[in-house]
Amino acid sequence: MTLDIFTALVTFALVTVITPGPNNLMLMASGANFGFRRTIPHMLGIGLGFPAMVLLVGVGVMQVFDLWPVSYVILKVLSVSYLLYLAWKIANAAPPADAEGTAEGRPLTFVQSAAFQWVNPKAWSMALSAITLYAASRDLAAVLWVAGTYVGVSAVSTTSWTVLGQQLRRLLRRPGRLRAFNWVMAALLVATLVPVLWPGGS
Repeated sequence: MTLDIFTALVTFALVTVITPGPNNLMLMASGANFGFRRTIPHMLGIGLGFPAMVLLVGVGVMQVFDLWPVSYVILKVLSVSYLLYLAWKIANAAPPADAEGTAEGRPLTFVQSAAFQWVNPKAWSMALSAITLYAASRDLAAVLWVAGTYVGVSAVSTTSWTVLGQQLRRLLRRPGRLRAFNWVMAALLVATLVPVLWPGGS
């Protein structure tokens, strides 16, 4: 991979991961509700789980959709259902002072956030675009370059969004403010489903 192509790849990867989407909205909400330290497993799940997804997409997992088209419909149903569930959890998250020991007060674990990438519509779009543009030959070395690049840029993105949420926490000390923030984050998370449900819409 030439320097020019690698520079373009880094730019593409950074722009795609740092723009608002389900992962980043959930990280900001987690940073605001649970703080930076408790959100680290969630951050790592995204930072390593998405590149792993890129790698598997690059080596041919998309053939499943070609061989079994109904699997795409199943994936869409799972994506919508799980995102709605996560939006509900965010909207009903307990205030930080009440979060300890409650089911509502637990941030996503490493495994949960890594697994979420497989039902995250934005993640699928990003993975397919990155492989198509920068590893079209599906050569293993090129796929590894793409996946490795996402490991690096994801560290920047996940840290930035979590810190943003953590800083907002100072403004959300009152339960009413935090509750309003969580409902806004939940609504924005649901809004990310619009391109999935109405891909032809403006």
